[in-house]
Amino acid sequence: MKRLLPVIAMGLLTLGGCANSDLYSGDVYRGSQAKTGQTVTYGTITALRPVQIQASDQNSGVLGGLGGAVIGGLLGNQIGGGSGRTIATAAGAIGGSVAGSKIEDKANQTNAWEIEVRRDVGDTVIVVQKADRQWQVGQRVRLIGSGANMSVAPY
Repeated sequence: MKRLLPVIAMGLLTLGGCANSDLYSGDVYRGSQAKTGQTVTYGTITALRPVQIQASDQNSGVLGGLGGAVIGGLLGNQIGGGSGRTIATAAGAIGGSVAGSKIEDKANQTNAWEIEVRRDVGDTVIVVQKADRQWQVGQRVRLIGSGANMSVAPY
């Protein structure tokens, strides 16, 4: 059983990195956006900045923390004997939990662009979306949607 626990823990950590980041793409629509009218405006990209999107999940860090605690506890249990082993196991579990949560958070980040667009109507908007396309300053684009539901698409 002791040999199976690290395998289970690594499986949990791997699942933690499976957050669906496609919803941050300008090419992916949510189901609620299908068959609805979208406002379209046009503009020119005036600035680009590479950023990260942190996937937010209500269980964020739980799988990584749990898996890290199991691995850390198992490693800590290999040290010393008696009460020293108990302390090492507890310290390993706590340290592993913290490390596992941080690893999961990093795995749930998506490369993105902060795209600043000067719209033809004269104002400027910034849209952050997944970096699944190459953009260039000066490129003409379409802005689809409004407010929290806006994406940038090639013109």
